[in-house]
Amino acid sequence: MARSLRAHLLRMLLPPIAALLALGAVVAYFPSLEPATEAYDQKLVDIGIVLGSHVRVTPERYRFDLPPAVEEVLRADRFDSIYYRVMSPGGLEIAGDPALPVSPGDARVYDASFNGEAVRVVSVQTPCGRSTCTVLVAETTVKRARMMRDILVSSLFPEILIALATVVIVWFGVKRGLWPLARLSEEIKARSPRDLRPIDVAAAPEETRPLLGALNGLLQEVAGAAQNQRRFLANAAHQLRTPLAGLRAHTELALAQPMPDACRAHLEQVHQATIRTARLANQLLALARAEPGGGERPSEEINLKAVVETEADTWVHQALAREVDLGFELAPAPVQGDAFLLREAMANLVHNAIEYSQRGGRVTVRTGRNGAHSFVEVEDDGPGIPRQERERVLERFYRVPGTPGTGSGLGLAIVREIAAGHGGTITLHDNGNRGCRVALEFPHG
Repeated sequence: MARSLRAHLLRMLLPPIAALLALGAVVAYFPSLEPATEAYDQKLVDIGIVLGSHVRVTPERYRFDLPPAVEEVLRADRFDSIYYRVMSPGGLEIAGDPALPVSPGDARVYDASFNGEAVRVVSVQTPCGRSTCTVLVAETTVKRARMMRDILVSSLFPEILIALATVVIVWFGVKRGLWPLARLSEEIKARSPRDLRPIDVAAAPEETRPLLGALNGLLQEVAGAAQNQRRFLANAAHQLRTPLAGLRAHTELALAQPMPDACRAHLEQVHQATIRTARLANQLLALARAEPGGGERPSEEINLKAVVETEADTWVHQALAREVDLGFELAPAPVQGDAFLLREAMANLVHNAIEYSQRGGRVTVRTGRNGAHSFVEVEDDGPGIPRQERERVLERFYRVPGTPGTGSGLGLAIVREIAAGHGGTITLHDNGNRGCRVALEFPHG
């Protein structure tokens, strides 16, 4: 199952950090709680001592002499209720609330319930003549609960802020740390399938260099295999050109001689097959040269208008043989590049337009400048190319199903390779209701 490296790092980092922050909150909470609790207990002890000082001993009995105003002050509290109980050394009631529970053991401070409320009780031993009286002072726990809540909030709030800041820092830290991988991914994604140059290892993080080294080794092997394939195609096509040229010449000479009609028909088929095969060999040579790594390409200042004018006579003869009206609308179109390949690209476009136009059709070749680009367009009124097929017809050896003729499906693929090698683009457009317009655009020379 695929795993996200970012998610894996976050799962590895965030839980331990969250656990440490929670531990820090606990460590901060309980040490703060204990002093506050002791302060409240000490206040009750002080009240017990004050109450014990008002116990009077007479020969007949113990008497609790507490002025009402003092008792009112002792019981006055904004949040809690305070209770007390004074007992003689023998456990007899002297004053206060007789139902206030006594400690079940010898505890000096304990929790209990009184009048249906939770109370905190302290037991204070105070002198009563020659003996010791017991004073119990109890207080409800409203202030203590508020105090515990305030301490919890005051300790958790900074921890929450720290946790959020930590999550943000870790998130952006992981994202920033993985940025070189994302950049490398974008660099590889932006490459064309034919760009097999090695990836720059020096600019990559140390941890990715073994991976990039292995990837560069694979790219080198693929580039070598592609180079061998191009070399084979070029050599095979080159070896075929000479015998095909001889075969074509011999068939043309034979066709010039008188012979039976049946023999002439067969010889015509051989002659047309030879022409098609020779064209295929030339296309394979052009494709091998147009591909990246196809050898050194001469770069010179070329005017597409001049190239069209040079080849126009050949194209006109092809058009006349197909009874197609070939027209030209030419303006200067300077380009920096390989004259042979640019001539081959335009020849393929014109050949396709003439080949697939009906007899009596029209084909127009245009050159000129369009803003920052020079262009050449070939427009026809043939059957056109369906919109859904326009990307596929640029692939090698692909022909639209039902297309007439005996083409190999290499023409537009060669044109795309030549355009890409010159920094240009090929675009297929509609031509009104019928036909197609193929445009090549190149940067100015």
